[in-house]
Amino acid sequence: MKHRRGRRRLPILRLFILAVSVGFFVWAAGFYRFAQLIPEPTPRSEVATDAIVVLTGGTRRVGEGLSLLERGLGKKLFVSGVYRGVDVQELLKIARRAPGNLKCCIALGYAADNTRGNAEETADWIRREKITSIRIVTASYHMPRSLLEFRQVLPAGITIVPHPVFPGGFSTESWWRDVNALKLAISEYHKYLLACL
Repeated sequence: MKHRRGRRRLPILRLFILAVSVGFFVWAAGFYRFAQLIPEPTPRSEVATDAIVVLTGGTRRVGEGLSLLERGLGKKLFVSGVYRGVDVQELLKIARRAPGNLKCCIALGYAADNTRGNAEETADWIRREKITSIRIVTASYHMPRSLLEFRQVLPAGITIVPHPVFPGGFSTESWWRDVNALKLAISEYHKYLLACL
């Protein structure tokens, strides 16, 4: 009797190992494909858009958005996901920028607290402002999910130009060799899968 039970358990164990192996292979193949979507520091598009949209939550994003506005690559700048109580003057101070003639062209969004919220908040703003093209500024590892979320929410016909920034904590070359960068990429991959669903 015990011998028969042992025989029954063996195929079940094999099936379990097979299922786990197949599941891991599918996960790894998906992660590899996701990694291909993370932009590298290649020359970025210099095509001007109606607006520049900065997604808060990481270093260098706001400063890059302000630089793009100064260079005339957008007529307006929308910063999504700003902490309540921060106004344009405060934002310029944080970014160590003199107001100059930028203040009139900057709008802030306070409603978003995640990437989907950024997309919805931006969609509302571009409808009000009659915007037809935007340049999204966010971290390189965050760009695939941002583009996915924005394309799901924005009105049809809106042109999106990705403009990744490369934070110091995420190496642009061989990031998979850095444990912290790899963890960040895996976390972002899982969020990307949820956004796909």
